[in-house]
Amino acid sequence: MPVPEDRLYSKEHEWAHLQSDGSVIIGITDFAQDELGDVVYLELPAEGENVIQHKQMGEIESVKAVSEIFSPVSGVVLQVNTSVKDTPELVNNSPFEEGWLIKVQPSNQAELESLLSPEDYTALTE
Repeated sequence: MPVPEDRLYSKEHEWAHLQSDGSVIIGITDFAQDELGDVVYLELPAEGENVIQHKQMGEIESVKAVSEIFSPVSGVVLQVNTSVKDTPELVNNSPFEEGWLIKVQPSNQAELESLLSPEDYTALTE
């Protein structure tokens, strides 16, 4: 699956998609879900919680391992994708669309500039 051009990426394999209202939707990349294997459980922050750039914001459990999920930006969680909590395989089947994790109101838009471009992320994973 190609890396979408409309997002920014972390070295820990999360993506950030800036929305027109200034919020940011966060998920894990296709590379990450492929490495993990079948996702069976997600632990995500609650609405209203603060997340901090490059710090753990949750955990993802697959048939192979339990891994930490790191936030690509700092801010307040506006929304949690309850569909992935109920149907974690959405992260495997649609990591860039239905399998998104949380929506955040960033506290510092400049943090987005420190993330990887689609080209840089592709180079990292090759």
